[in-house]
Amino acid sequence: MKTAILGAWHVHTGGYAKAFAATPGCVIAAVWDSDRNRAEDLSKKFGCPWYTDIDALFSSEDFDSVIVCSATSEHPEVIKKAVSAGKHVFTEKVLTVSPDDAETIAGLVKKNGVKFVISFPHKCSGQLRYARQLVGSGALGEITYMRVRNAHDGSISNWLPPHFYDGSQCGGGAMIDLGAHPMYLIPWFMGEPESISSVFTNVTDRAVEDNAVSVFRYKNGAIAVSETGFVSKYNNYVIEIDGTKGSFRLSDSGAQYATDETGGKWIDVEKLPAEPSPLEQWIKLVRTGEGAEDFGIDEAVRLTRVMDAAYRSYSSQSAASYR
Repeated sequence: MKTAILGAWHVHTGGYAKAFAATPGCVIAAVWDSDRNRAEDLSKKFGCPWYTDIDALFSSEDFDSVIVCSATSEHPEVIKKAVSAGKHVFTEKVLTVSPDDAETIAGLVKKNGVKFVISFPHKCSGQLRYARQLVGSGALGEITYMRVRNAHDGSISNWLPPHFYDGSQCGGGAMIDLGAHPMYLIPWFMGEPESISSVFTNVTDRAVEDNAVSVFRYKNGAIAVSETGFVSKYNNYVIEIDGTKGSFRLSDSGAQYATDETGGKWIDVEKLPAEPSPLEQWIKLVRTGEGAEDFGIDEAVRLTRVMDAAYRSYSSQSAASYR
């Protein structure tokens, strides 16, 4: 399996490239980036050619797949080119900023039959998969509330790269980057919302938000809250799910649930093994045609639509419809 890395812009590029190259039978064939220094630096690590002209890459190199880690603003162009050329695609989230671009890519993916996976790593958590089983079994009753908090201290500790604060490249700030994880997890558990309301603020005087909350409203009265930011030191990962018969909670200290059947007693969830990473599942999907059901193009489009509603709400200072 030969892949081209399309973009070395994202902070996870090196990790994806290293993991792919370490997989037996997988070879990095070339690197493209619109920035010459990034392209050249990454290519040196893997001993492959580099390009700043993406059309030259596609016409000159032999590869069957791509790993997309370019700026989000470049995703529509590079992913459309890859899919139109019949290349299998693994991409960093989000798919695109615009729902129209996301739908266009989805149409091409389905038309050309390529294997597509988006990186939603939190879906691989053993504890969250256990929580999905609880919800699906009805043990928690009708779900009335969900809260997902995913944050870090990237802005206050100054370790994020400067281009992560460039809204023209990213499409936004903390919510579209780190907030993508809560934003794909909530629909995974609760489905598509009726509307979303957002409050975004700026603590460190950056050009984009670094502190953000979006609230999902559902037709049945359920509420979900997506929290994120680059200005949180320690209270960074919390998931709560509440229903009419029970509750589930997950934090850095572990996972527990309590239901009517347990008499309201909190039961520890064993630290379950994680599923293979999205990248590993993509490689298997390309090779065997099996797996990666939770990481496909429809899931990717849904995240773009959720993000679009969240940012429309912030811009209008009012609730925004999901569609």
